Amino acid sequence: MDLSKDFVEQLKFNSHGLIPAIVQEVDTGEVLMLAYQNREALLKTLETGTTWFYSRSRQELWHKGATSGHYQEVQAIYYDCDADTVLMQVRQAGAACHKGYHSCFHNRITPEGVIQEEDRSTMNEARRLGNILGELAEVIEQRKAEMPEGSYTTYLFNKGLDKILKKVGEEASEVIIASKNEKREEIVYEVSDLIYHLLVLLAQQEVDLGAIAAELAERRK
Repeated sequence: MDLSKDFVEQLKFNSHGLIPAIVQEVDTGEVLMLAYQNREALLKTLETGTTWFYSRSRQELWHKGATSGHYQEVQAIYYDCDADTVLMQVRQAGAACHKGYHSCFHNRITPEGVIQEEDRSTMNEARRLGNILGELAEVIEQRKAEMPEGSYTTYLFNKGLDKILKKVGEEASEVIIASKNEKREEIVYEVSDLIYHLLVLLAQQEVDLGAIAAELAERRK
């Protein structure tokens, strides 16, 4: 990672030389775990681009994923307003929790005081999809503004509404055919194509995803 190490000196480590580190999935916002770092662990995290922590029980450094292969690829590091806590935004390989859950925070306490174990992986995959759709919509808007040569998106915008509508219709038909054939891989591929062309259509019609989200939220009630 090409990050400055100067900020380490701005942090307030406790009397044991440690600072709490919150680890968050960058694509979904899910909190994965809480651990502790000393200066060496934080510097190793910066140097390697994967998370290192300090074990208070074993009193030694540990590299997350070294045994399980479930590494955390660091995307960004923040610290809070008091400079006494850091936030690691990562892409998690496999499970963050040693019990096999994606997040260590899988024990939910209900209003009745009942403890329930739950795996939010499905919900978080849906959140990840939302983030990816937002990023794709931004790229399409950028293509529309810049119209770079050789871009398929540029080609569609140049051809205009009728071409875009034709492609939406074609891709919808492909989704129907793939579904009738009951071929999962084809369904995933064709639905992805359809979603992309729908996003191009929305951009051409100057309809943002926020309007779609608001409409869907109304229908959820």
